[in-house]
Amino acid sequence: MIADTTPSNAPEWSVSDLAGALKRTIEDSFGHVRVRGEISGFRGQHSSGHAYFCLKDQNARLDAVIWKGTYSRLRIKPEEGLEVIATGRVTTFPGKSTYQIVVESLEPAGVGALMALLEERRRKLTAEGLFETARKRPLPYLPKVIGVITSPTGSVIRDILHRLEDRFPRRVLVWPVRVQGETSAAEVAAAIRGFNAMAPGGTIPRPDVLIVARGGGSIEDLWGFNEEIVVRAAAESDIPLVAAVGHETDWTLIDHAADMRAPTPTGAAEMVVPVRMELLAGVHDLARRHMESVLRMLDRRKADLRSVARALPTPDALFASKRQKLDLASAKLGPALWRNARDHENRLNETSRALARVSPAARVATMRARLDGVGQRPHGAIGRVFESRAVKLGELGNRLNAARALLLRAEITRIGQQREIVLRLAERLGPAFDAQVARKRARSMASAQLFDSLNYKSVLARGFALVRDGEGRMLRSALAVSDGQPLVLEFVDGTADATGGRNGKPKAAGKSRASPTEQGALF
Repeated sequence: MIADTTPSNAPEWSVSDLAGALKRTIEDSFGHVRVRGEISGFRGQHSSGHAYFCLKDQNARLDAVIWKGTYSRLRIKPEEGLEVIATGRVTTFPGKSTYQIVVESLEPAGVGALMALLEERRRKLTAEGLFETARKRPLPYLPKVIGVITSPTGSVIRDILHRLEDRFPRRVLVWPVRVQGETSAAEVAAAIRGFNAMAPGGTIPRPDVLIVARGGGSIEDLWGFNEEIVVRAAAESDIPLVAAVGHETDWTLIDHAADMRAPTPTGAAEMVVPVRMELLAGVHDLARRHMESVLRMLDRRKADLRSVARALPTPDALFASKRQKLDLASAKLGPALWRNARDHENRLNETSRALARVSPAARVATMRARLDGVGQRPHGAIGRVFESRAVKLGELGNRLNAARALLLRAEITRIGQQREIVLRLAERLGPAFDAQVARKRARSMASAQLFDSLNYKSVLARGFALVRDGEGRMLRSALAVSDGQPLVLEFVDGTADATGGRNGKPKAAGKSRASPTEQGALF
């Protein structure tokens, strides 16, 4: 076939000219716009100081950039998932044939839809107990088989295999899945359940621990690991599971449901196996220390045995002193028995003589002689005691009667005197109470008048106003008011809102004497 070579009168553009024309057209048409959307892909400022991210909604996304000078002046700094209203100009980037908005200011507009959905899902699953710490199981110390759920073509699986080879080579089963996209969540959940469905001792060995791994990315890239099907599969897994999704700062819902979270896929490999060389070195060191301790113990026991053997006495040395003591005791036994018998005989004689002196017959004879000496003297003594006691009792009764009559008359006299005093006091108390009430009333009225004269409400009634800032603090000077600051004006009949704005240059403090009203922040 022969191509159509009909000439065209359309002008030819170079790529640079066309890109420049498109840039000018877009900048002229959208020189100043306000765009509402959710911040996505923000990872902080670039090393140059600029900030790059995207604004998105449910249907589209728009690249955004904040230059270093503008970023430092922003009152609201960008945050991942924050819904904002961005003001700026739309331009193009010819190097990539893309368009973007150069942000000049940011205003918060609410929490992003994805973040709100993520938070709602997190609360729901937390309420069901899927994130409870008590459900999490410890990882096996040295698993025989490790199951890895990730993309077989990415760098993640290579990093994991390389780290396992360095630390402790183990058998690894890889279940290939998509880690991004619409089918990612279903494939990851199916892989977790597939590993758990393997029978122990089968043709394909059942893993002792699982690793779900993926590299870093935006919240949209990692969204598959926030799906409910993945979280429930991780929580239901009978095999201990390690989640290694994203970088250290990236958190997904599977991290909360897993038995262990690793900051990176490489970190997950380090968690599931120990270092083989360190274990071997530790075993060798323990064996060496054990052998050395056994040898030292044997040497010490031999030395102790020799020392004890040298210290043991001979049989003759053991019994020589005992034999000598026995001979001395047998020689002293006979004379000691005779002396003991004589001592006991003497003690028995002394005891019999002492008993004869205190025998019942001797005591009865002594008491009979004493009774005969007393005779009839007790009867006369008792009569005389009764007569003297009767006389004393009569005299005491007479004195008591006289004293009672005297006390009764004195008490009647005292009661009469106290009654007269009470009557006089009652007559004086009424006028004194009335005078005291009058004085208190006068002082109360004077205090009320003084309070009314000092109350700032009376000043407000004369047309003045009290100025406060948005937090209720009183402002005493125009220097304390910044442009655009919200103010509250208090009048005598209520309050009103205002916005701070200075008229003229405020006078410096101390150069002019303000009136008492101005010093109290009353206008």
